[in-house]
Amino acid sequence: MKTVTLKELGQLLGASIKGDESLVITSVATLEDATQDQLSFLANSKYRAQLEASQAGAVLLSEKDAEDYQGNALVLKDPYVGFARIAQLLDTTPKVTTGIHPSAQIDPSAQLGDSVAIAANAVVGANVIIGNDVQIGAGSVVGEKSIIGSGTCLKANVTFYHNVIVGQDCIFHSGSIIGSDGFGYANEKGTWIKIPQTGGVRIGDKVEIGAGTTVDCGALSPTEIHDGVIIDNQVQIAHNCIIGHNTAIAGATIIAGSTKIGKYCIFGGGCGVSGHLNVVDGTQVSGGTNVTSDIRKPGLYSSATIAMDNKTWRRNTVRFRHLDELFNRVKTIEKKIKD
Repeated sequence: MKTVTLKELGQLLGASIKGDESLVITSVATLEDATQDQLSFLANSKYRAQLEASQAGAVLLSEKDAEDYQGNALVLKDPYVGFARIAQLLDTTPKVTTGIHPSAQIDPSAQLGDSVAIAANAVVGANVIIGNDVQIGAGSVVGEKSIIGSGTCLKANVTFYHNVIVGQDCIFHSGSIIGSDGFGYANEKGTWIKIPQTGGVRIGDKVEIGAGTTVDCGALSPTEIHDGVIIDNQVQIAHNCIIGHNTAIAGATIIAGSTKIGKYCIFGGGCGVSGHLNVVDGTQVSGGTNVTSDIRKPGLYSSATIAMDNKTWRRNTVRFRHLDELFNRVKTIEKKIKD
């Protein structure tokens, strides 16, 4: 078990300390569940009542929330960011694997760096290059001519097709598939003719890709995921998309082919983005929104309708069908009034 004193945590975060600097912290927890050897945080004022009743040994607080608090506290500008850094420090998640399991299948032409760990039944293909301290989980596959940067971790049952190039310190969760064929076909008199997808995938440093997410191979040029991008579970990134630095994409979002997403964008869960679009840096899109045209100006964009009782929704759906007719009637009335 990792332990750290409140003083050490204050030095790590550059936070001021209220209370007992020698208090030993073993883990992090919610305000409601924390005990005397645990650290918690208050980042949302609606949980203020829980702060007063909390049994936490210490709490991360903003200056405002710390004014009247009588317990041990680390005081800093952003308690939630502080919590994230301490949670990393005290993380007890086990490594995917250690060493190279006898059942792993590694092509003789593959190049493995120092301290590489490969779990049971994993497969490493021909001419693969794997950097130092890479972990490859049980049942994972790394296809031919792929390159994996140092410190990257593939959880169990991750699949890299061929020609996938990944940077340093990335995380790929179970069931993610990188480099599957893009959906490219030509139609000849009703018959679909497959277009081979040969562009590969290029992924930068410190990228995290969630469980069950798919990033398709580019058709001729690569699909690109740039540094610092975080992608949730069950997301589809189609062929030749480009996702800019530090963009965040929540679960069940679908981005169609050849769309370019800028830097520092945020997409809520369940969004749909049409193909061949451009989304400017700093755009935020609410969950459930369908993006069907370019977004050229940063801001918050939304299109999903709110939940309502089924009878109301049915009536409104019927009325929606008559929206164009109603619009034209209003225009006619306005013209008559003007005349």
